[in-house]
Amino acid sequence: MGDRSRIEFAQSDLDDLLAIERWYGSQEVPDVGRRLVASVVDHVEQLASFPDSGRVVPEFETPWLRELKLPPFRIVYRRGEGVVTVVRVWRSERLMDPELGGNA
Repeated sequence: MGDRSRIEFAQSDLDDLLAIERWYGSQEVPDVGRRLVASVVDHVEQLASFPDSGRVVPEFETPWLRELKLPPFRIVYRRGEGVVTVVRVWRSERLMDPELGGNA
């Protein structure tokens, strides 16, 4: 098997995960929030071995910006040499702002 990529989480992603937990907590189902966040983290683990397994984010069509689908979320990540950085976790229906450009 080839080299594994290192997985990193950007602050924006950590903020998204915390917001998910808080929202479900405010709905009085904190277990659901914790399970969803754990599921996102588990899903991201595949990127260590298969960093190109996600599709290119359609709003950008940039090969290094990719996403995994995990309904109801999309997990957006940057693919670099030997590293994958998870940058956002958003609801699937939310589109990324093309104005972000290289700041994604």
